[in-house]
Amino acid sequence: MIAAVLLIALSACSGTGTEASGVPAGDDPVTAPSARADRSPRPELGWGLTHTQWSADVGDRAAMERVRRAVSAVPLPQVQHIMGWGAANPEPSPGRYDFAALDNRMEFIRKTGGTPVITLCCAPDWMKGGRPGHTDWSEPSLETAPDREHYDDFAALAAAVAERYPDVRHFIVWNEFKGFFDETKQRWDYEGYTLLYNKVRHALKQVNGANLVGGPYLNMDSLRPGRTTHTSHLSGPWGSVDQRVLDAFDYWNAHKAGADFVVVDGSSYTHDDERLADPFGATEKFTAVGRWLRTRTALPLWWSEYYVEPNSGGDRWSERLREAVQATAMIAMVRGGATTGFYWNPQERRGPCPGCLWRSTELTDGTGGEPLPMLDLVRRFQAEFPPGTTFVPVGVRPADGRRVRVLADREAALVVNTGDRAVRVRVDGRTLDLESHEVRWLARE
Repeated sequence: MIAAVLLIALSACSGTGTEASGVPAGDDPVTAPSARADRSPRPELGWGLTHTQWSADVGDRAAMERVRRAVSAVPLPQVQHIMGWGAANPEPSPGRYDFAALDNRMEFIRKTGGTPVITLCCAPDWMKGGRPGHTDWSEPSLETAPDREHYDDFAALAAAVAERYPDVRHFIVWNEFKGFFDETKQRWDYEGYTLLYNKVRHALKQVNGANLVGGPYLNMDSLRPGRTTHTSHLSGPWGSVDQRVLDAFDYWNAHKAGADFVVVDGSSYTHDDERLADPFGATEKFTAVGRWLRTRTALPLWWSEYYVEPNSGGDRWSERLREAVQATAMIAMVRGGATTGFYWNPQERRGPCPGCLWRSTELTDGTGGEPLPMLDLVRRFQAEFPPGTTFVPVGVRPADGRRVRVLADREAALVVNTGDRAVRVRVDGRTLDLESHEVRWLARE
């Protein structure tokens, strides 16, 4: 389901990295002087972002500095993959490393005071039938899982990454089961993924027992109601989650060697890019999925990616509507028990970029690196509702306020008018006049 969104990042990967030999991991770990390995890391990180192909580590110097200041204002947890999405092939040939691009991303995260998270995906070509020293950056190649005979090699690469970045304590194993679909059985190869996961987890814990590891990073894909195959009881107006996804989660959950947090991703629209409910109502999927997962595990719940805007159909949302739907989705994730979520930053190099967190740092007209509304939302959500927040109920009146969503703790409240017209309501004992699709923060006394 994320394929269309990922195309922006993946299609650009053909020019991602060099094949130059890097310093072997462990010989010269790249750690900022102020970076410190946390001996007691928390498995809940709150709300942050994922870096994609074009981020803020290259471009106009003034633009990059604007982003650094903006992201530093509220330090955010930040995710970076080890290969693709802005990172070069980390091990083009067995034992030959190239961490230069990954070093740049990790340095950006450190300079902004963020908590670094590494996603251990994807695999060098030689681990999946390719030629050593060669990198095929096409989407089919990048989304190929390592061969089973190379699971130990991938686990060793994961350990090398952990040794190179000793201040990183949070690791996600693989991404969306890429390459693990069994075409013959028409289901996910959850046995293969779980075997890889267990080997990688063991390798990371051998490097440092304080390293926190999570999976399975499943796409909680949903189908249109009325389908006769692969539908499940986990359903709503937004569709029905594919039963094969639920089976994969249950197998991993039962056979994993351990986990420190659970990772999933998904969209409020279907596998076929259909939005079955209104955009706000469709976000209820995030609550439903979270509550289903809570029946399976008490581990902290992470949403590694979350999407609310279909990629096809010619939708051209205003930034105001986009922010309102995204805020509603974050509220829905919290109501489903999530403690961590990462906004997938769809950064473009030039021109308009709907939903981006900041303007491209390659713009040299003085606007490069300027923060955009989605960054404001993510920063404020993290500042007001960090890990450990105790949420409290808040009433909304009168009846026509049913379209208003509220999330609150003892100090702040997030209020979203999901309606396309203005409304007057009483929230938390005060009268509010909300414009259509308005997102408003309130300080509570």
